Amino acid sequence: MNTLNVIALSLFASRVNAICAEMGEVLRLSAFSTNIRDRLDYSCALFDARGRLCAQAAHIPVHLGSMAYAMRDIVNQAQWQDGDMLVINDPFKGGTHLPDVTLIAPLFVRGQLMAFVVNRAHHADIGASTPGSMPLSQSLHEEGIVLSLQKVVAKHHIQHAALDQICASLSNAAASKSDFIAQISANQTGLMRLKALIDEQGKDLFGEALIQLNAYGQRFAARFIAQLPPGEYTFTDLLDDDGFDQRDIPVRVTLRIDGKRLQADFSASSAQVSGNLNCPLSVTAAAVYYVFRCLLPPETPACAGTFSLLDIIAPPGSLLNARYPAAVAAGNVETSMRVVDVMLGALAQCLPERIPAASYGSMNNIAMGAANGVKSWHYYETIGGGMGANATYPGLDAVQAHMTNTLNTPIESLEHHFPLRIHEYAIRRGSGGQGKQRGGEGIIRAYELLEPAQVTLITERRRYSPWGLAGGGNGKTGVNFLNGKKIDAKTSFHATAGDIIRIETPGGGGFLPKPDKSGK
Repeated sequence: MNTLNVIALSLFASRVNAICAEMGEVLRLSAFSTNIRDRLDYSCALFDARGRLCAQAAHIPVHLGSMAYAMRDIVNQAQWQDGDMLVINDPFKGGTHLPDVTLIAPLFVRGQLMAFVVNRAHHADIGASTPGSMPLSQSLHEEGIVLSLQKVVAKHHIQHAALDQICASLSNAAASKSDFIAQISANQTGLMRLKALIDEQGKDLFGEALIQLNAYGQRFAARFIAQLPPGEYTFTDLLDDDGFDQRDIPVRVTLRIDGKRLQADFSASSAQVSGNLNCPLSVTAAAVYYVFRCLLPPETPACAGTFSLLDIIAPPGSLLNARYPAAVAAGNVETSMRVVDVMLGALAQCLPERIPAASYGSMNNIAMGAANGVKSWHYYETIGGGMGANATYPGLDAVQAHMTNTLNTPIESLEHHFPLRIHEYAIRRGSGGQGKQRGGEGIIRAYELLEPAQVTLITERRRYSPWGLAGGGNGKTGVNFLNGKKIDAKTSFHATAGDIIRIETPGGGGFLPKPDKSGK
């Protein structure tokens, strides 16, 4: 056994993380779509031969955590061969929602399976019932094409016929295929870099380094859990509605801490709903992992060992562990944010000085486009808001928080590629919760349509405010407008040229009561 000292182990962790970061840069620079190239809606990671997380870049938390949770099951679904690359987006077999397409490549070194390189990217067109592939759906099959594991590369050769078949039902097959090839290129880069690292270190030392890295991550996790006051901590929050017939949808967690493990029990949350707020269990796990990781020291490695002391309970058929063929498009983007909120709300009871108030709590999804042949276009983005304040700092204004880590679409790119004009883009002043530490301000983003389009909005925190902590005020709820008239939080409609869609996103909650005029 070759025991690595802390410096050597840190260098190893940095090197595998750097491979993930380089994969991401290759994907960004190779992609055609604004969603991947400009918004950076993608993630890259490495896994060992058993599907356990080894490393990840600082990309999208909902992608990374769900891959970390589900990859071991995906590994067992296929017979992996050298030179192959497989694609999957099925939320009930390891995916999140259909637009997030995952490419997986095994790495063999001298005939031995050593690891997997993986990337996941959001495709704005995945063949859904409305442009942007974020419909108001009631079944998975309204949300686009479902890809179970299948080869897109075999024996180091791209399977163009398979890619053409996948893209045939999409509005712009050539552009979509280009993004798939960009994902293939990113994985090929990862394979080259990881093989070079293993060749340099040797297979035995590489394998031992992974074992020690996981043990190192577990030590960080164990030390943190041991410092938490043992007990049960429960918190409940509500989703506004599912876009159809259900409102006030409870998300409830009970955290059980015994000094050695942390259990997140969601058994008292809602049953799965008619609309698309449902989550596969991997998305629920991603939100739990994210909150836990945020509380650990920054040098904690992103590996399976770091999350090995967490237990997650969510009954099958529930909102947070939905059964096929439940609609899940918004579970990935909206419900995951509320899972973060309830996790933080519960942890605030035992870590009052460390936990922030609620952030804006919605990815504020807007999808639009036209699927009419030559002029077919698909646009999708998420809009940020205000972060919650904590005991030391005010909340940040106008940022993407928690389960999303994307950018906005730059105005220049948006107006160049789509028949849209940004009519207004501003900080939403006065939307942050009041307090000694003020909650962050939300965003105003208004789109003017230059051509007719089908528009879908999937937004939350339009009825229930982001909560403050320790006596701090709540952030303001968000609101959506069409030509100056308020519209529903979740809606799909046909818009004409000249229409203006205005989104005002929620602010974050404040912390502690606001001082009086004397400063007390």
